Amino acid sequence: MARKYFGTDGIRGLANAGVMTPEMAFRIGLAVTYQARQRVTHPPRVVIGKDTRLSGYLFETALASGVCAMGGRVLLSGPLPTPAIAHLTTSMRADVGVVISASHNAFPDNGIKLFGPDGFKLPDAEEEALEALIDGDRLDAGRPTGVDIGRAERLDDAPGRYVAFVKATFPSQRSLDGIRIVVDAAHGAAYRTAPLVFSELGAEVHAIGVEPNGKNINAGFGALHPEACARAVVERGAHLGIALDGDADRVIVVDERGNEVDGDALMALCATHLLATRRLKKRTLVATVMSNLGLERAVESAGGKLLRCSVGDRYVVETLRRRGLSFGGEQSGHLVFLDHATTGDGLVAALQLLAILIERGRPLSELAASIMERVPQVLLNATFDARRPLDSMLATQKSIASVEKKLGKNGRVLVRWSGTEPKLRVMIEGPHEGRIEAFARDILAAAERDLR
Repeated sequence: MARKYFGTDGIRGLANAGVMTPEMAFRIGLAVTYQARQRVTHPPRVVIGKDTRLSGYLFETALASGVCAMGGRVLLSGPLPTPAIAHLTTSMRADVGVVISASHNAFPDNGIKLFGPDGFKLPDAEEEALEALIDGDRLDAGRPTGVDIGRAERLDDAPGRYVAFVKATFPSQRSLDGIRIVVDAAHGAAYRTAPLVFSELGAEVHAIGVEPNGKNINAGFGALHPEACARAVVERGAHLGIALDGDADRVIVVDERGNEVDGDALMALCATHLLATRRLKKRTLVATVMSNLGLERAVESAGGKLLRCSVGDRYVVETLRRRGLSFGGEQSGHLVFLDHATTGDGLVAALQLLAILIERGRPLSELAASIMERVPQVLLNATFDARRPLDSMLATQKSIASVEKKLGKNGRVLVRWSGTEPKLRVMIEGPHEGRIEAFARDILAAAERDLR
């Protein structure tokens, strides 16, 4: 069944236009509460959190109104990371968790992500059922009245609850005493909680990207712009930098020399450590088709194996759960430690890395340099006004086949539409970076001919 509103990570778009309007948010509030009422006997409890975008006020109010109009009870957390809402949903025994965020997108966009009572993102089938409710007329008949109308309240202690949860994932016998850390919150959802997590564990913290004004989320700071964190690490003589994205569900780390350490290298470090300590279930790491071939080889050389899945942290989580596994992630920095959290959590991931660094007693630059031999990889994107199924784009298919033939067994090609933005993404791996970049441009040029 084709999905009308939901992409790979909820609903996302330009705020106050298209699918991201207060009217849509109101109907989502109605729909998730209606859906919850089918399985519980009490007024459904719905936790609503957001990042720091100006439009968050707009959607928070509309969603809460929809929940109340269907007789639900709203618990408002204010600005908090996406994984914090997943945690609060389970710890508060809520029936639904809602996050208002467009993650790494620029400030004019916003989005809505949904969690079930177990703290996991809703599966595709439930999102499709919600779409049917949103477009149908069942939400407009027999709404509660009088004393059965819902109510809303604020969870003033929500940040503290989340900080305590994250700290509990760090080994109890360890501390961060003597470690200097730059924390870059991207002027986003973790601007309060991220510095607290590390400082309360004993680190000396220099915080940047912690002055949100509603419009500066992801602007020049955070995981999308780790150069700001890198500069601060070098200037402060820090041991490492932690750069989060707007909703703090992913992390990019900077070593003590100011070099970026991406999700693939972090997964290699963590997976090989878990293998060595016999804590990687079934000796298997889950990564997406975007992860570098060097990661696969590093895990295999340590005695494990890599299982690939579709792009999107939700698909990493689904694969982990279906296969009974414990750890996986994405090159972009979504790392999922299923023994600790139900979704990607940049702060949890950073603490797991810090525990490894403390145990190994070596700087991050040394560990990252030796952990994997990266195969040259290029990723090019192009934005188009319209999208078509890839199998109907004949010039593009011909170009892909030509590149695959030239690469043979020495590389691979992946072409896909983004699940959250109107972009065509072309990823190519091979032995010569200049050559594979030219191949990627050839494929994008063919796509442009197809979509004229």
